[in-house]
Amino acid sequence: MSLHAAIQAAQSGLNVGQAGIQLTSNNIANASTPGYSRRLMQLQSIRGGSAGAVGSIGRGVGVANIRREVSDSLQARLWLGYADYGASERVASVMTQIEGSLNELSDFDVSSELSAFFGSWSERANLSESSSVVIQQGAELATFLRRVRSDLGEVREQIDRELGQTVQRADELLGTIADLNREVASAERGNGEAHELRDQRDQAVSELSELVDLSVVEQADGQYDVLIGSNPAVLGATSRGLELRLVSQDGGTEAVIALGEDGDRLRLSGGKIGGLLDARASGADDTIAALDDLAGQLIFEVNRLHSTGSPRGGYGQLTGTLTLESEDWTRALNDPTNGSLAGLPYGAENGGFFVRVHNEHTGTSERVRIDVDLDGITDSGAAGFSDDTSLEDIRAALDAVSGMTATILPDGRLDLSGEAGFSVSFEEDSSGVLATLGMNSFFVGQSAQDIAVRGELEGSASLLASGRWVDGAYVENGTALEIADLASEAVDALGGRGFAEAWGDQVQVVAGRASRAVSEAEATLIVRENLDAQRAAVSGVSLDEESVNLMNYQRQYQGAARVIQIADELLDTLIALV
Repeated sequence: MSLHAAIQAAQSGLNVGQAGIQLTSNNIANASTPGYSRRLMQLQSIRGGSAGAVGSIGRGVGVANIRREVSDSLQARLWLGYADYGASERVASVMTQIEGSLNELSDFDVSSELSAFFGSWSERANLSESSSVVIQQGAELATFLRRVRSDLGEVREQIDRELGQTVQRADELLGTIADLNREVASAERGNGEAHELRDQRDQAVSELSELVDLSVVEQADGQYDVLIGSNPAVLGATSRGLELRLVSQDGGTEAVIALGEDGDRLRLSGGKIGGLLDARASGADDTIAALDDLAGQLIFEVNRLHSTGSPRGGYGQLTGTLTLESEDWTRALNDPTNGSLAGLPYGAENGGFFVRVHNEHTGTSERVRIDVDLDGITDSGAAGFSDDTSLEDIRAALDAVSGMTATILPDGRLDLSGEAGFSVSFEEDSSGVLATLGMNSFFVGQSAQDIAVRGELEGSASLLASGRWVDGAYVENGTALEIADLASEAVDALGGRGFAEAWGDQVQVVAGRASRAVSEAEATLIVRENLDAQRAAVSGVSLDEESVNLMNYQRQYQGAARVIQIADELLDTLIALV
């Protein structure tokens, strides 16, 4: 081996030492860079020529490759962990907020207001409270239900705003990943891995995995195909985009996440978006629906009893609160094409009611039954609604009773007026048609969003129907007793439960869901932190380890330089001898 060969071998050592110092310096400089994966340099000896019988002597050292320290399987688990935590954290946050809006087990909750309302009717039945107290308590209950409904609506609106922002960010990340795919494929064409670009892309995928549950497939050219659920969202350098759509459904709105390119609907269960969708549907929407059902049935059941009650002297005039479009006046009340009644949470059924007309001059009363045919069967026995009762049929039947006049007002409300010296009242409505039409109602509205005490009652407490006619005799507290008993009676539309029980069950569902969500968020956070620690152990930069590497490369560089110095001195000695 010549001195020249020794100098070449030492020069390769200098080059490798310099490269190692540069690589180590880059690792140290990026020790705190999010998503950075440390680089490792692999070395290999340079094959040497033959040295005769003693074998061959190498010609130094070279860099075999520089690689990123990344575990693909660990990275995939980490992305899944990010998605799980993102979903559970948002569900926990929203459910806790919903639970706080209900404020149960305090003195200012729905259960307490229901108890106070029915209690006021009980006190009225015992003649210890006035009618005005009952009306005031009903107004307070209605106001409280509307406020809780508004609070829950605000929670849902907040979810929708956050969904919009999060989906927009996810769409941006999909575009970033597609752009980086293009750059990676271009940079790596015959030039090895583009480490910085790959780190940036992995960081973008990590951030995206916090928003949606995804999977990644790496193609032969280094590009990522990103799948959300089973739908490809990024194919090479093309992003299909992501968008939020609020679709009207059953009188409300449904949040739908779709691929922007062709509108394919995505079914997400992970990530912040999946968590928000879950919390919106099974948290906010379900609670709002339960509150609306409770209020709707409260309106109907209280009105059903109040409509057949009256003060002792009856009423000179009664006007319904339900407005019907003119084309629905002659349609059967149970006809699906009757759009004025189709959206109600309650409705009339086959049966009938009595109307009592009292002659104030003679002190006598006439009691007439009004039949309500809503069996969905025609007189010929076929299925149909042509022979069933319409609003016009009820008007005509009432108008035929002597002593009163029945008309349909231009806005579609039924109006009943006693003639001079006559008063009217209703009794025994087995059809529920009076409560449906809002005749002599206590409440108006259809849900917790619009429930209120009828304006005429708030203006005149004397209109409160605290009594009723029973077997020809007027019972002063008859209606008050029956409405007070509603507090414990089972309601078929509420699954055979009373009002307090039905709402208590919903509150328990919310509380249980919130508790489970918090526990799940804590558990997934632990998993995420553990996966982060595992990634740091594999891909993270250890300053202690890099300091040792830096000293090793320094010593290698110094040793190679010393070899060159010695070879130079030997050459000088050789030249001096010549």
